[in-house]
Amino acid sequence: MLYFRCPRTVVLQVVVRFGSLIMTGTTTSINYNIYLKMKELILSIILVTISQVSSIAQDGSVQIRGKEVFKNEDVVFHQIDEHTWVGTGHMMYNESLYLLEGKDKALLIDAGTTIKDLDKIVTSITKKPIMLVATHVHPDHTGSAIDYFPELYINPADTPSIPLFMPNYRGEVKNLKDGEIIDLGGRKLEVVFTPAHTPGSLTLIDKKACYGFSGDSFGSGTLILGLDFSSLIATCRKMGSIMEKYGIKFLYPGHYDGKNEETKQRVDDLITLSKDVLSGKAKGEPNQWGGLDVSANGVRINYSEKSIK
Repeated sequence: MLYFRCPRTVVLQVVVRFGSLIMTGTTTSINYNIYLKMKELILSIILVTISQVSSIAQDGSVQIRGKEVFKNEDVVFHQIDEHTWVGTGHMMYNESLYLLEGKDKALLIDAGTTIKDLDKIVTSITKKPIMLVATHVHPDHTGSAIDYFPELYINPADTPSIPLFMPNYRGEVKNLKDGEIIDLGGRKLEVVFTPAHTPGSLTLIDKKACYGFSGDSFGSGTLILGLDFSSLIATCRKMGSIMEKYGIKFLYPGHYDGKNEETKQRVDDLITLSKDVLSGKAKGEPNQWGGLDVSANGVRINYSEKSIK
């Protein structure tokens, strides 16, 4: 199961005791109503925790460059380039969603937390049919707006999170493969599995444009590490190699503020910091969510003792 750092010890104990039960939806050993209440409570705590960690990690106002093409109380879309837009939500510290257009279809990367009529919003920007991909199954990326779309593509390693984070989704969840190419017509994105934040985190690489979209894989400033440091090191090495080989200048993160793109240097710095934690050279400091924080060279990792391997 995923390991979440919760703000209260008593809730953390509930997660440890009933976590796998909640993740799988199994209810045979406890009253179903109690199960539903626990599930709702823990989901709320996770939402608050992610929001608090993100807000502390990313100081300063959002300064998205580019023409504003849509704005309402839920989201603002800015144009990044001729066929690419970034949407900025307001629920979970500017959670980001990206709209990419090809000649034949468009790709929506993530769906934010709560964005009413997201399908109508994106079709007001592009008339191409929409394919929805989630960088990972967390509620600030697969929120209620996914219900507007009949299909959702994910890394299958995040499937165990669906009962907790997407319990009401009635569309079809489809699995992507590592290295798969998504062809939008004259524009191709390579799917790269990048586990660390979650088992099923993924990054999408546009080699021709020399950039990518990484969700929370590398932290947007602070990485909340759901797996272990060895997994993070392997993921960073994999992505660093791809960035170097194809001249990828940066990755747009899952909480974009206009100045926190993930560069190869930041990816390399995550490797260095992870190695320092494993060797004992770097020591994490306890934080208010029951985990540990460690930082160096402008990167920060929030982790648990279980991650030290």
